[in-house]
Amino acid sequence: MIKFGPSGNSIGFANAGFKTSEQSADWVKNMGLNAFEYSFGRGVNLSDEKALSIGFAFKNAGVDISVHAPYYINLANPDDEMAEKSFNYLLDSAKKVLLMGGDRVIFHPAIQGKLDRKTAVALCQKRLNILTEKIYQNGLESVNFCPETMGKLAQIGTIEEITDFCKIDSVYLPCVDFGHINARECGSLNNTIDYTKRLEYMIEHLGYQKMQNFHIHFSHIEYTAKGEVKHLTFEDQKYGPFFSHLATSLINLKLEPTIICESAGTQDIDALSMKNEYFLQLNK
Repeated sequence: MIKFGPSGNSIGFANAGFKTSEQSADWVKNMGLNAFEYSFGRGVNLSDEKALSIGFAFKNAGVDISVHAPYYINLANPDDEMAEKSFNYLLDSAKKVLLMGGDRVIFHPAIQGKLDRKTAVALCQKRLNILTEKIYQNGLESVNFCPETMGKLAQIGTIEEITDFCKIDSVYLPCVDFGHINARECGSLNNTIDYTKRLEYMIEHLGYQKMQNFHIHFSHIEYTAKGEVKHLTFEDQKYGPFFSHLATSLINLKLEPTIICESAGTQDIDALSMKNEYFLQLNK
């Protein structure tokens, strides 16, 4: 079943006087949404007790929860010691998401840095093979590790790169951030065909089964020639991309992903608008 929800808590959530992650569960449910992404962006600083408490609240609300691993993961760092830290951030995120009742860890794979592109991608691929071994050694193979398409040219994470990473093992599931793709490619997503071409490429290389319930991030994003600048809200009509074309593509391809909205402060409202648009098209 397709799922829609926000990344983190919105301005509306805070303005209503709510503060805790446990309260997020009912907030999301009461909005008619059924997914939520918790961010470890600045570190996995959550006790096991708190993770269990959050998981209990989301289970009771019937809302799926995923987590975003720390933003500073870099599997193409030439320093093996720093790469080891990235492995641990990912493994720690996975252990917490299991306590929270979820099974998806989304992560930014790498930055190119001073390496040439080919070398950086190859190093990232090598590190993902090492990570795979660590995942199985720690008994975390029930978790989906989701490398994300990225929005800046200096970041590793094109559609092709993420697709190749997800071929490594069944534990890897793609997170396709269409806002990032549109920003990286300076406004490339303009109609249903633009989305369908990219999704058909991934289906061809990864198989329908892996893609049927993959992970999506969606938001409007400002960009320059170097890619992503900042996340916007759906009120922005200049940069896009626009969800209606993606909805049509998902329906035509019979894909039912989890779709997480990363709008700047209106992520719950905008997630609901995506849900409404999707089901409006589905029920035509």
